[in-house]
Amino acid sequence: MARGQQPKKRPGKAQREAIKRAQAAKKTAAKKAVPLPRGSVRAAYPGACPACFKDYAKGEAITKVADGWGHPGCAPRQMSAAEREFARNKARIESGETFRGRKPSDWRRGASPSSTRPAR
Repeated sequence: MARGQQPKKRPGKAQREAIKRAQAAKKTAAKKAVPLPRGSVRAAYPGACPACFKDYAKGEAITKVADGWGHPGCAPRQMSAAEREFARNKARIESGETFRGRKPSDWRRGASPSSTRPAR
C-alpha cells in the first residue's frame, strides 16, 4: 500500500442491507412501470398456467383462465360489445330474419318491392 492511502473498508451490514433494499425497489419500480393488460394482476407467488402447463414466476402478469389463473395469452379472447352485436345481427340476416317485422323477407330476386306478393 502506498504511503498516505487508507485501506478500503467494506461497507457495514446496515449499508449492505440498504443497498439491497434500493436494488429491490428499483426492480419493483421497473416492473410496476409497465402497465398490466386489462383484467390482469401480478402473481403473488409462482405457479403453473392450467391452459399451457408452463410455469409463471412471482410478479409476472396473470389473468383468469378457464380453470384458474394463467398467462394472459392463454385466456380466451373476450369480444367487445360491438363485436357481439355484429355477430348477432349477422346470424339474424343469414337466417333470413329481417329487422323491420322480424319475419322472412317478401322480396324476390329481380323484382321491386311493389311487385311482391300482397301484404297480409
